[in-house]
Amino acid sequence: MQFEQKVVVITGAAGGVGQVLARQFAAQGARLMLSDLNHDSLVSVAESLRETGCEVSYLAGNLRERNYCEQLIAHAVTEFGGVDILLNNAGIIPRGTIEETTDDMWFTAMDVNLNAVFFLCRAAIPVMKQRGGGAIVNTSSVWGTYPGPAHVAYCTSKGAVAALTKNLGRDCAPDQIRVNAVCPHEINTPMIRTGFERRGLDPEQAIEALNKTVPLGRIAEPEDIADVIMFLASDQARYIAGETVEVTGAKPVSG
Repeated sequence: MQFEQKVVVITGAAGGVGQVLARQFAAQGARLMLSDLNHDSLVSVAESLRETGCEVSYLAGNLRERNYCEQLIAHAVTEFGGVDILLNNAGIIPRGTIEETTDDMWFTAMDVNLNAVFFLCRAAIPVMKQRGGGAIVNTSSVWGTYPGPAHVAYCTSKGAVAALTKNLGRDCAPDQIRVNAVCPHEINTPMIRTGFERRGLDPEQAIEALNKTVPLGRIAEPEDIADVIMFLASDQARYIAGETVEVTGAKPVSG
C-alpha cells in the first residue's frame, strides 16, 4: 500500500478519470478528500468507497469560486490533518474558433481549467511544506502543448496549466514538493461521449472512428491516464519534477 495514510485531494472525482483515481488510491490505503460540481454523484462515489473501508470526505462545489477552492484544502486539513497529494483532475472542453467563442466560454474555461489549479496549488503548497513535502499532479493536455484546431479557449487554458506546472515544479522542488502534469489526448469518458451527442453524433461510432486514428489502436481509457497520474504522485517518481508527461498512444495533434 504505497499511499497508506496519505491524504489525497482529487477534483473532478465524480468524472470518468476521477472515479478511477479515487478507487485506485483508496485501494492503496489513501485517505481521500473528493471534489466535484455534481453533489449527488460525488456522494455516490464517496459512499461506495466508504463501503470498502476507505476514509473519505467530500465537498461539492464550483471550482470557479476561489473561496470554494480554498475551503476544499482547509476541509482536508480539518478532516485529515493535512494534504500530501493534490490531483487537479477536473476540467471542461469548450469547442470553437475565436469567432465562435463567447465571453462565457472563455472565462469558464479559464476559471475551471486554470484558475482553480492556481487557487488550489496556492492553498495546498503551504500545507505540504508543513508536512515536509508532497506531490501535485495537474491535468493539462497535448492540445495545450500542441494546440489543435477550433478549441481556442480549451487549448489556451491547458497550455497555461502546462506552463504553470513547469514554473511550480522549479519553485517548489527545494521544499520537496514535486509538481508535474499529465497531458492526455482523447479519453473514453462520459464527457467526451456527451460532447459527441451534443454535436449530433453517435458516441459509439465516433469513438470507433477515433480509435482508428491512434497508432496504438484505441483512444485512452480512464485507467490509462489514472495509472500515469498515480505514478507521478508516487515515490517511484521521486526524481521527476516540473514535467509535462504526454499520454497519447503515439497519436499526434493534427487538424
